[in-house]
Amino acid sequence: QVQVVESGGGSVQAGGSLRLSCAASGRTVRIYSMGWYRQAPGKPRELVAQITDDGKTTYGDSVKGRFTVSRDNAKNTMYLQMMTLRPEDTAVYFCNAYLESGPFPFDYWGQGTQVTVSS
Repeated sequence: QVQVVESGGGSVQAGGSLRLSCAASGRTVRIYSMGWYRQAPGKPRELVAQITDDGKTTYGDSVKGRFTVSRDNAKNTMYLQMMTLRPEDTAVYFCNAYLESGPFPFDYWGQGTQVTVSS
């Protein structure tokens, strides 16, 4: 059984920073990629940042230059350092892990963590 758990959300004023963590545990034979997605009320889920097992990163246009994704493969953990936060960054942030636990790789999702940025 695989678990993906986010932590580090909270409330912050505009211009502030937060750091999110995501840990995958259980039967994780190989984690290919991990990513952060977010969903604000009334809006579709969107990609924030993604990192592959060899360190290649991808960012959503709205967070480029402000957010940094990193990963500790030994700990099966991914981080998202968010700087210069804006009210429009307010959303539930979800962690995704595309990993191999059985015969085929599969997408696993965390429950989400709330990030609220006040102006």
